[in-house]
Amino acid sequence: MNLFQVRKGQFVYYKNELHKVYSVKPMFKKSVHLYRLKDMQQILTRSADITLHKPKDKDTFIFYGKRYTIDKDKIPEQGDYILIIKPAPDFLDHYALNEIEKVDYIEDGNVVTTRDNGVKHHEYVVMVPGRAEDSNEIAYYDASIVSEAQRAQDESPGFLSVSDNELKPVVGDIYIDKKNEVKAMIVAMTDNEVIFGHGLRVHVAELLDENNFKLIYRIEEDL
Repeated sequence: MNLFQVRKGQFVYYKNELHKVYSVKPMFKKSVHLYRLKDMQQILTRSADITLHKPKDKDTFIFYGKRYTIDKDKIPEQGDYILIIKPAPDFLDHYALNEIEKVDYIEDGNVVTTRDNGVKHHEYVVMVPGRAEDSNEIAYYDASIVSEAQRAQDESPGFLSVSDNELKPVVGDIYIDKKNEVKAMIVAMTDNEVIFGHGLRVHVAELLDENNFKLIYRIEEDL
């Protein structure tokens, strides 16, 4: 499905691979800013060059080097990732279409994420690690043209984009956490998460969201 109106958060295909719309800047010729879900590599393109995909139950895709399958019936547990497909945030919550957040705890089927967002049960689906037997491959628009070697490499956590320094946070980097209105330093990291000094834990991909985080100091720039 070709797009005439591009919206932030949409899942789209570009050059046969699944991407997410990061921002849209209509005044530029290449107005659509994407990042590739498998490794967060960023690109600029036009709406004519992308194809829309609306995620649904049992879709399976690669997010930051790891395979997940959408399961609308799974009851979330602490530590699970959720995909927000029908965002209806309350006044104090900050999330949007197709954002991926980590569950901190559950309250009557609703979840509170590690970003302190309260997400109602009808707004999200759970991302279950791995590929379910009855899943539908959406990592590629046409999976038949992707080699087995490429598939194996794409699902390796060690295969991540290194071409964009903005996407390689390190301990010591300082961001403004816009929701909490604080300046915070990254004090620790795991394979795919950063931990800030004020206790916030977020996936590396969340640092892309300019509405929530702003990079103000790169420690590597002083090395």
